[in-house]
Amino acid sequence: RRIPRHHFVDEALAHQAYDNRPLGIGHGQTISQPYIVAKMTELLMHPTAPRRVLEIGTGCGYQTAFLSFLCEQVYTVERILPLQREARRRLYRLGIGNVHYHHGDGYQGWTEQAPYDGILCAAAAEREPEALLEQLATGGRLVLPLGDAGSGQWLRCIQRQGRHLERSDHECVRFVPMLPGIRS
Repeated sequence: RRIPRHHFVDEALAHQAYDNRPLGIGHGQTISQPYIVAKMTELLMHPTAPRRVLEIGTGCGYQTAFLSFLCEQVYTVERILPLQREARRRLYRLGIGNVHYHHGDGYQGWTEQAPYDGILCAAAAEREPEALLEQLATGGRLVLPLGDAGSGQWLRCIQRQGRHLERSDHECVRFVPMLPGIRS
């Protein structure tokens, strides 16, 4: 209730904002359906909420807003500059001040701010991004959609225990692909 989804979509789609489905946000990107936002958040928060979280794919800022209420600090990376700017304005208007923004390549994460207790990816990687695994703190969790649209995608949760990575796969999903590089 504290995060009004209709503030995160175009005014023309506001009447569909609370439908349990993804909606376009421009630039070929989408806002995830509410169920998937909740599921990914649940996987990231179990068994305890991480203090410092890296989000890959700020998009419109909807998932970012959720994380900002549950974690002390949120570091978010977006490769499409206009989306990042609009998300920053939205979150500022909602009084959210514990989010740090970086315009960059999600595959690379945000090394300068690492390590993170949690990392959440809002775009599907074809394989586990090594840079993100390296930025994950001991005891930390990485939640990401994995796979491609052709062969299928699923939610994977990876927990770091020292040098050991424990993986668990969850339900099938469909996300926009995580692409390397940045766009202005």
